[in-house]
Amino acid sequence: MDARVNLFANPLAAKFLKHVNSAGRAVSDSGLPAATQELVKIRASQINGCGFCTDMHTKEAAAAGETSLRLNLIAAWREATVFTEAERAALELTEQGTRIADAAGGVTDEAWENAAKHYDEDQLVALIGLIALINAYNRVNVINRQPAGDYQLGQFG
Repeated sequence: MDARVNLFANPLAAKFLKHVNSAGRAVSDSGLPAATQELVKIRASQINGCGFCTDMHTKEAAAAGETSLRLNLIAAWREATVFTEAERAALELTEQGTRIADAAGGVTDEAWENAAKHYDEDQLVALIGLIALINAYNRVNVINRQPAGDYQLGQFG
C-alpha cells in the first residue's frame, strides 16, 4: 500500500504538520503522565483505524517501558484489570471525545466528572488537547492511507 501523497516530502504538509507538532509539544510537556498520553493516543488511533499512529505509539510506549500486556489490552480496557482508575477515566474520555459524532450529547458529564477526580485543571486541558490532536493526526493519516508497520523509534525526533 502506498500513501496517496508523500507527506514527508511535500512543503505544505511540512508547514501544516510543523504547527500541529508544536501544539503536540505543549501537551507532551504538560503534567499529564507520559504513560497516560500514550494510552490515549493508542486508543483513539485504534478507534479511528489509524494503523500508522497505532504502530508509532505502541512502539514508542513499549520503548518507554510499557508492558506488552497493557498494550495488548488497551482496546479491551473496560474488562482489563491492568489500568489505574485515572487511566480508565482518561480512556473513557478519549473514547467519548473520539466518537463525538456518535453521541448526540458529546462527552457525558459522568465521563468528565470521573476524569476530574483524577486530573487537575491543567491535566484536563492537556487531555482535551491530546484527544483533539491525535484525532487530527489520525484523520490526516487515514485520509492519506499512510501505510503502517515501518515506523522507527524516534523517527520524528
